[in-house]
Amino acid sequence: MTLGMKLVLASNNAHKLAELQSLLSPLGLSMVSQGSLGIAEAEEPHPTFVENALAKARHAAHGSGLAAIADDSGLCVDALNGAPGVLSARYATLFGQAKSDDANNAMLLQQMQGQMQRGARFISALVAVRSADDPEPLIAVGRWFVEVLTAPKGQGGFGYDPLVFVPALGLSVAELSTEQKNEHSHRAIAMRQMLQLMREVWQLG
Repeated sequence: MTLGMKLVLASNNAHKLAELQSLLSPLGLSMVSQGSLGIAEAEEPHPTFVENALAKARHAAHGSGLAAIADDSGLCVDALNGAPGVLSARYATLFGQAKSDDANNAMLLQQMQGQMQRGARFISALVAVRSADDPEPLIAVGRWFVEVLTAPKGQGGFGYDPLVFVPALGLSVAELSTEQKNEHSHRAIAMRQMLQLMREVWQLG
C-alpha cells in the first residue's frame, strides 16, 4: 500500500464519509462513497456487526476494484439479550411500527419498562479490505459503555442518543457537544484502532 491510495466507503452516509475521511487523512488516503461509483448497498443478513461490516466492505471492493472500508453499528442492551443489536436502525419494525428514530425510541422504552438492569453498549465494527478476496481484513470494534434512561434527555444527536446516558461523562449522548461525541463515541474508539491497524499492517503513514 502506498500513500495517495483511494478507499471506497461502503456507505452513502455523507456524515460518515466526512468523519472517516478526516480521521484517515494523516495516512494520505482519499475516500469516495460507493454510491458515487454506482455501487448499490449490500445486503446485511448476518447476526453480528463484524459479519455485516465485512460483507459490506467486500461488496464495495468487488464493485469498485479498490480497497474498501465499512462500518456496522448499533445499541446492545443487556436486559434485552443484546437487542436491538444489528437491527437497531429498524427496531420498531419488528413490532409492526414504522421505521423512525422516534418509533425506535418509543419501542425501546416500552421493552425496558420496569427493568432495573439498564446497562448497554453502543457498538461500532469497522472492517477494511484491500480487495474483495483479501484473506486478512482489518477489524476494529469500538464499545461505548452506557445506560438506558427511563425518559429522553437532551436535544442533540440522533437515533437512540436521547435515551442513552454515559456514566463516565454524567450526560446523555444527546447532551454532548459534537466534539465530545466525536472523541468518546464507539465509532471514534473503533476509528483509532483502525488507524493503528492501517499503519502497522498496510504500512501507511
